[in-house]
Amino acid sequence: MPAISSDKPYRIGRSKTGLGLFATMPIKKGTKIIRYFGPMLDCRKEKDDAIENKYLFQINGRWTIDGSVRKNIARYINHSCRPNAESDVSARKRTVHIRAIKNIAPGEEINYDYGTEYFKEYLKPIGCKCAACERKRAKQRAEARASKLSKKPSKTKSATKAKKAKAAKKANANARSKPAASASGKGRASKAAANRRAGVKSVKTMKASPKKRARAA
Repeated sequence: MPAISSDKPYRIGRSKTGLGLFATMPIKKGTKIIRYFGPMLDCRKEKDDAIENKYLFQINGRWTIDGSVRKNIARYINHSCRPNAESDVSARKRTVHIRAIKNIAPGEEINYDYGTEYFKEYLKPIGCKCAACERKRAKQRAEARASKLSKKPSKTKSATKAKKAKAAKKANANARSKPAASASGKGRASKAAANRRAGVKSVKTMKASPKKRARAA
């Protein structure tokens, strides 16, 4: 890791995406924080145009900075979709400085937007891990969980409704069968009562018959 002078307002530190550049003292909006530098590549030359790495910074259609050199501390600055700095490019001087677009507090990570082309080629395939995108994904996960939980009660309500309907149907069926049973019971009770009356009558007749025969004798 390259050495950084103590009078510089930044340091290299551990970030969510690997190494990053962090403020060590307050940095005011508009301050040029650091220069992005390295060998200048002429894209008109086949040898220079063939160089490929993640630290190439294109100034214009001809000139590109190869920022992969170890002394280029600015290469440690990570991308952010909602950055606190930006690249200040001077095509005439062929220089690039990273400038604060917000007040940056000590301990805060310095970041800037790498641009659409870099994002599509390197970041989109693996998913952007900047703080803004992490918050967005966390919000989407929370909304998905909330939506899933909101659907569960509706299923419970449907099940409860179906259960109640089944119970009501069973109760109606029982209610329809009870009158028939009562009528049948009443019929049996009436028949038993009639049999008892007939039995009593026959007993009376049997008791009276001997008396009549005795009188005749």
